[in-house]
Amino acid sequence: MTEADAKKLRAARAAFDMITAGATIGVGTGSTAERFIDLLAADPTRVQRAVSSSEASSARLRAAGITVVDLNDLPVLELYIDGADEATLARELIKGGGGALTREKILAAAARRFVCMVDDSKIVTRLGRFPLPVEVIPMARAFVAHALVAHGGRPVWRERFVTDNGNHILDVHDLSIDDPVGLERELNQIPGIVTVGLFAARPADLLLIGTAQGVETC
Repeated sequence: MTEADAKKLRAARAAFDMITAGATIGVGTGSTAERFIDLLAADPTRVQRAVSSSEASSARLRAAGITVVDLNDLPVLELYIDGADEATLARELIKGGGGALTREKILAAAARRFVCMVDDSKIVTRLGRFPLPVEVIPMARAFVAHALVAHGGRPVWRERFVTDNGNHILDVHDLSIDDPVGLERELNQIPGIVTVGLFAARPADLLLIGTAQGVETC
């Protein structure tokens, strides 16, 4: 196991240890979420049911013997656990490297508590080193790309990738994200954008940071 993998596993284990036995939780997508699901697979009685942010995570959860349910069937979602591509110590995030940003944002908004697991390489002082994923309606891809250029970004179409919702992804490089909340709200107004990968208006409630020494919380 690489040191990076070990850090992800430490963060995932810290999130796993927070779960009340028999709980129903939301589970995200990505490499750290996969480590978390592996821990659930080793102790499937810890979680009664889960709602997932992607078809890939749903398949992994089912293979672990965990019942996957629809968010619409839950009266309340107490806890959502996921990773991130970038995070600040203010718990603002960039997510969507795995292409599941829309469902991730829905689960984060629906959950009473959103716990984010990252290794320390993902911590930044200002968001934007990682290209910002933007999910777009296919017919609006070029229109949205022009609008993002006007915002100072350099959008790159993630070719040969279609989201679980049937949409496209533009990865936006070179954005100056000095005001994550303001930029998130502004980009949300561009017709054709389904979701932007900024999680700032609704940041994580708790950040678990895997390090070489252990896990830091923020």
